[in-house]
Amino acid sequence: MKVEGPIYLIVSLLSLSPFTLVCASGSPLVLQYDEPAKVWTDALPIGNGSIGAMIFGGVEEERIQFNHDTLWAGGPHSYAHPGAVEALPLMRELLFAGQQEEAEALGTKRFMAVPIRQAPYQPFGEIHLSMSFSEPVSDYLRTLDLDRAVAQTSFVSGGVHYFRSVFASHPDGLIVIRLWADRPGQMNFTAALSTPHKKAWKSTALDSSTLRLTGIVDDWTERKKQSHFEGMMKFEARLGVEAQSGSVEVTEDEIKVTGADSVVLYLACATNFESYHSLNGDPGARCAIALSAIEGKSYEALLAAHQKDHRSLFHRVSLDLGGGHSRGLMTNDRLNQYQHQPDPDLAALLFQYGRYLLIASSRPGSQPANLQGLWNEDQSPPWESKYTLNINAQMNYWPAELTNLSECHEPLFDMIEDLATTGAEVAKVHYGAEGWVVHHNTDIWRGAAPINKSNHGIWPTGGAWLCSHLWEHFLFSGNLTFLKDTAYPLMKGSSQFFMDYLIEDPVHGQGWLVSGPSNSPERGGLVMAPAMDHQIIRYLFRSTAQAAEILKRDTNFAKHLRSLEKRIAPNQIGKEGQLKEWLYMENPFTNHRHVSHLWALHPGDEITPETPDLFEACKRTLELRGDGATGWSRGWKVNFWARLRDGDRMLEIIWGFFNNTSENGNPGFYNNLLGSHPPFQIDGNFGLTAGIAEALVQSHTKDAEGNYILDLLPALPSSWPTGSVHGIRARGGFEVAMEWTSGKLERVTIKSLLGNPIVLQSEEGPVILVPQTTPGQEYELAL
Repeated sequence: MKVEGPIYLIVSLLSLSPFTLVCASGSPLVLQYDEPAKVWTDALPIGNGSIGAMIFGGVEEERIQFNHDTLWAGGPHSYAHPGAVEALPLMRELLFAGQQEEAEALGTKRFMAVPIRQAPYQPFGEIHLSMSFSEPVSDYLRTLDLDRAVAQTSFVSGGVHYFRSVFASHPDGLIVIRLWADRPGQMNFTAALSTPHKKAWKSTALDSSTLRLTGIVDDWTERKKQSHFEGMMKFEARLGVEAQSGSVEVTEDEIKVTGADSVVLYLACATNFESYHSLNGDPGARCAIALSAIEGKSYEALLAAHQKDHRSLFHRVSLDLGGGHSRGLMTNDRLNQYQHQPDPDLAALLFQYGRYLLIASSRPGSQPANLQGLWNEDQSPPWESKYTLNINAQMNYWPAELTNLSECHEPLFDMIEDLATTGAEVAKVHYGAEGWVVHHNTDIWRGAAPINKSNHGIWPTGGAWLCSHLWEHFLFSGNLTFLKDTAYPLMKGSSQFFMDYLIEDPVHGQGWLVSGPSNSPERGGLVMAPAMDHQIIRYLFRSTAQAAEILKRDTNFAKHLRSLEKRIAPNQIGKEGQLKEWLYMENPFTNHRHVSHLWALHPGDEITPETPDLFEACKRTLELRGDGATGWSRGWKVNFWARLRDGDRMLEIIWGFFNNTSENGNPGFYNNLLGSHPPFQIDGNFGLTAGIAEALVQSHTKDAEGNYILDLLPALPSSWPTGSVHGIRARGGFEVAMEWTSGKLERVTIKSLLGNPIVLQSEEGPVILVPQTTPGQEYELAL
């Protein structure tokens, strides 16, 4: 939204404490259900970054399926294909000669990873709680409180009210389960551990209060039998118990509790994973350390530490989009009725659910959120539940900076550092190039070579796209130490690869540089010169050069990058007015899920209203594609239309996205509000959260002085006329709080984090409100 009328500045030292949410019955931040989960996509997710669990909420048989982010098939190895570089010039020659099938056949035979598939993420095990009730059950309720980060089940039987609560503690590294009732002596149940891995598993009584499960990951063979991974990873879980009154007995197979008033179970789990090249850890010792560290701590102390930690992140942003008429319904019913009676409050819930899921699946020191975040029950999950780098892994982190969860970005940066090492080998072996390269997937062993099939696996810009996250983190945080020590060396290495990789276009005679062999992700096969590659590489060269200039180093290198950036083949407009997906061909009539050539619109910043022809070509491209798509693709389209400043069209995408896959099998969300391709992929949740943030605040354009412009409510849908948001972050180091009524801004408070000028988009263009701000001070605008 362009701000109308005069803008006045009121400087005030407002409270700098985080915004506080109060959760109670009817809270907008609770998922609620009146029956137990029937299938995995009904269950409710909890996580502490490394350990995650799905809570089913069964009455007589409770199932808690859990994961650890380092439990994968296989073991350390290189995926590089010796001699691959010898096939590179011939593939290019064949592609320029129009012999695509021959080039793909050559690539499949001589250029792909060894083995050709990557390893899958694995389930760890399950906790089974068994109990019996002689009387019928009533008043059943199953909830996930996003503010407390606690899943709870409650019901009544025989006049007794029973309760179970489960949370995953980041401070203590455990899953904690409490069972109690409103009358004493009612806790009678057994607890057991199991695992789907049958290679070498064993359940034993460790001591009088602890059950132990040990095992080794099963061998895994990909369904087409193209790849086999020997299970090398060892794992261990320990389930401790403390009961108030009653008795506890631990046998080889289970924990038996009789006549207790309340019971607390503590789950620790670990693997022998140390790094992508080492399996020398001791999972038993790690479990022992976690359990010994909580000795003497009460349940209340563990819960308080957990909630303080969670809320330190979650409370940074609040969002009110109005509505709320469906809030009293069960969550699956809210989703079912949305397309008939849209409720903006459900969109706000899903926005916060995305933030909750990122907090739960990605914390400093953990693995990054994968294709399913942290949660997986299958030994052969869809797409191996790994890291798909031609959009999905990146989409997971789109909300990180925007929605004030910058720390949750760190696991991705750690993975990039690993990939710079494995990718350097692939750059040499496959391309004869300096620097490092990653293709369209990786796993915990940090595979960097092309996988699956040459027609989509040979796509060398995965690492370059990842580098944009390093740069974005700096733009939001202004952290010069991070830029100097982490981001710039990685960005420089990626740039060095593309300096060697790009070749001159032989067709147009303009001296353009083009990418290839490559593809426009998952569409059109192996080609030369896909537009997405060029957009990403331009962004990489430009941001790397700018980083070098900020750090006052590598002057000649930065100048060379600037000159190469200008030579990369520019974006082209096709015969239907659309943005061309490839330089040498066009095929605009498709509803394909990937809209890769719009990367320059989002998440890139090359196409804006300041490039009107390309801006309109992006609109035309989306019109030709249509609104229907897989779940994650709809998430991307929400962001596209937000960047195109069309809030009502964005809301049309959201309307189609809010479909219950559990009911009809179509893309959208399951009963538990996890996103569906289908099947389950978590990226759609994160894409939606980022897209809603983009509708409220954008900051990717600059004024003539190079300052980032704050554009407030740039894509507010007309059916969200009244609302508020607090804590959204913007590039240049700003935090924004604002309220609007009848679609008009009523109040805006901008907190400066770095001391940069505040520049606001207005009807007349960018307006510099404060030439120099004071870090930590808040500035209130009276509109």
